[in-house]
Amino acid sequence: MNTGKSNYPIIEDVNHDFTYLHSEEKRGIYAILPADYYRETSKRYPVFYMHDAQNLFDPAPFGSWQVDKALEVFKNNGVGDIIVIAIDHASEHRISEFMPYQSKLAEVHRGRTYSEFVSIELKQYIDKNYRTLPGREHTGMGGSSMGGLITIYAGIMFSHAYSKLMVFSPSLWAAPKIYFDAPKYLAPSKQKMYLYAGGRESKYMINNINRFKDCMVSDPQRSKGLNLKVVIDPDGQHNEWRWAMEFPKALQWLFFENKGHEDRNK
Repeated sequence: MNTGKSNYPIIEDVNHDFTYLHSEEKRGIYAILPADYYRETSKRYPVFYMHDAQNLFDPAPFGSWQVDKALEVFKNNGVGDIIVIAIDHASEHRISEFMPYQSKLAEVHRGRTYSEFVSIELKQYIDKNYRTLPGREHTGMGGSSMGGLITIYAGIMFSHAYSKLMVFSPSLWAAPKIYFDAPKYLAPSKQKMYLYAGGRESKYMINNINRFKDCMVSDPQRSKGLNLKVVIDPDGQHNEWRWAMEFPKALQWLFFENKGHEDRNK
């Protein structure tokens, strides 16, 4: 899938018979590697796990985040290198797989099982077979909509694995329990969260984001390690085009900027 451009990332299938996927049809999991990954011999890289791989790079049925192009620009500009692991969603079972709690939206909720798969089984395989920096301080997760919701859930329930969360337009309305669970399970160590929402997504989106932010910082003792950056675009809509615009900014802030807590709670 490489275009031949010198700094265009390598996109390859992660071919492995994962236990979690035994009973399902073939599910795509992709490793998006720095262009010189196989020319390097010992360099190790931070890792970013992303949901909804079908919409992350071209061609994409509903528009693309253009993650591959963003990483190429990072490489060209010397921002930094990172491995992105992109996981296909479960098609018609997507909502069930990303739903962390019992809900009228889905007959079953597999959010806990899916989060455990990514955070343990998949992560262990990636760390064993690719030159990663496996520590939580070098590992993140990101997604949008229901993918944003499951990112919050996985990030708090498996905080030993992640210190960086990219949460775009999360479907907080689908799982109100997340408002109460998230503050209780904040990581004792430092954790960065980039929270984005658009004003033209729904009439509830901005209110939900602000409520979530308030919940996350309600206990100063629990939230003292949290570096929360909230970005609101009044004209932003719920689509891949807008998330593609925000992705490079969020990734750079999460992984390649050491700004301490000066952006906290803005």
